Amino acid sequence: MKKILFTTLLLGISSVLIAQDKPTTREMNLINWLEFAEFVPEKIEMVLLPVGTLEPHGVIPNGADNLAPERMALEFAEGLNAMIAPTLNYGVTGSMQAYPGAFAISEKAYSLFIADILKGLAGNKFKNIIILNGHGGPQTAILRSVAEKLSPELRVRILVINWWSVVSEDTFAVFGENGGHSGNNETAYIQAIVPEHIHKDRYTGEEMTTPYPSGSTWSAYPFPSSIGLYEAGQGYPTFDEAQAKEYYKRVNVRVFNLIKEVIEKWDLAGLYK
Repeated sequence: MKKILFTTLLLGISSVLIAQDKPTTREMNLINWLEFAEFVPEKIEMVLLPVGTLEPHGVIPNGADNLAPERMALEFAEGLNAMIAPTLNYGVTGSMQAYPGAFAISEKAYSLFIADILKGLAGNKFKNIIILNGHGGPQTAILRSVAEKLSPELRVRILVINWWSVVSEDTFAVFGENGGHSGNNETAYIQAIVPEHIHKDRYTGEEMTTPYPSGSTWSAYPFPSSIGLYEAGQGYPTFDEAQAKEYYKRVNVRVFNLIKEVIEKWDLAGLYK
């Protein structure tokens, strides 16, 4: 009997010790400062920063550009041993800002704000900052420029991921064609996350879409459709549940593996140790 009690006690102690190897939450919004200090940077060196904006997306949520990187962060945090910074929900919306529910930050303000966020994360001693970007346009150039400037200045490693571009191969694999802004690809990923907020009944077909112009052939402000196709005749939303689930899985695997690969190569090169 004593042996059983002793064994039970040891197992209990072991479970407590194992539990201490992981934080009670991966979200910086929820963690206590005392617990944060116990894990960062000694046990956790990486932070995931989701960024997006509010703008129209066909018949899916205006916040699709926030929802996608947020979900990726939640999916990846444990496997990457990372914390998750609060999402920067407002971005450089550009030609979509005239649509109801859209919200736009100026390029200058966004550049200064994202720079201060990165400085704050570096100040909290994160070595690896992974920006999961859900929004295109000028915002991608700003993120790249700020990251390039601050990485050597702060001596931190910054990876900017524009997820829809990274997973182009998976878009073709699942749909057999190219995608679009709130097209088959983005609609599928968001459908896998919040199917209850996909309003297929509001989709009226091709009239809701416009192919993006090639080069400098034309430009329109606001852009005439909330669904922009990367190629004419391709990328229309399918609303297919099986495709949504497959695409969701493939996207997450692709982006997760990219992060792991970049981190491993940074480490191998001994950069900013």
